[in-house]
Amino acid sequence: MFELCFLGTSASAPSIERNMTSTLLIHAGQRFLLDCAEGTQRQILRSGLGFKELRRIFLTHGHLDHILGLGGIVSTFGRWEAIARIEIFGGRWAIDRVRDLLKVVLRGKEVEMEIDFVEVKPGVLIEEKNLTISAFPVIHRGSGCFGYIFQEKTKRPFLVEQAEKLGVPVGPERKRLVAGETLTLANGVVVKPDDVLGAPVPGMKLVYVGDIARTDEVLAPARDADALVMEATYVQADAEIARQFGHITAADSARCARDSHVQQLYLTHISRRYSGAMIEAEARAIFPNTIVANDLDRAVVKRA
Repeated sequence: MFELCFLGTSASAPSIERNMTSTLLIHAGQRFLLDCAEGTQRQILRSGLGFKELRRIFLTHGHLDHILGLGGIVSTFGRWEAIARIEIFGGRWAIDRVRDLLKVVLRGKEVEMEIDFVEVKPGVLIEEKNLTISAFPVIHRGSGCFGYIFQEKTKRPFLVEQAEKLGVPVGPERKRLVAGETLTLANGVVVKPDDVLGAPVPGMKLVYVGDIARTDEVLAPARDADALVMEATYVQADAEIARQFGHITAADSARCARDSHVQQLYLTHISRRYSGAMIEAEARAIFPNTIVANDLDRAVVKRA
């Protein structure tokens, strides 16, 4: 299960209703900040979620409306929060700009913070017990732009009735079978993992994409995702303007979700020239399972 809190949903500059882009992703108690626009720390406070366990930040690219909030976050963490170390993931361009930004914040000894800068390359970035985080390249303005895949591990359900028929006792024996071990029971019966494990069930998958000029690079990474978070800066009537600035339309995002067989599409990075209703109407005409996110909206991504 994934939880999303859309901290900011505006494109390029804030509006009265929307702060600039940032999203908080929660999985099994871990928190990941996806982009960090100016004002992000205040949005986190407004959300009621706080800063606890917020140690990993993923940047889609290096434009200022996606990174400026890092100065405030690092300053706050270094002064007041019980977080002494963070990891910032991003392409080289983004990391270089963030380093320059934080030179000002960390100058002198007013703020002390250990920061690990991780230059993102396509492929697996983090692999943990039940979650793999991978990056894939996308096209925007500038180099080193990435989308991110949050993928739970594939699991095989434990067949309790079958285990009981075979006489497998409740306890560590069952855990060993789930871990892939073959057991010999006290009565001499040999039980293999395949005897008590069902067919593989793919884990849940969430894909997060920042600013992009086209959707070709997203189709394969987003295939069969439970949720896709994607920009919808413009509407189709302004498609030419979108191309000029390296963005896409709500219709483009909807077609990408449809063609990737995504379960749910969340649209963000909305230009101030449109209402959320305009964006939603255009996207839902192509892909009905579309939600236009507003600031501080929360969503739970899970299977029935």
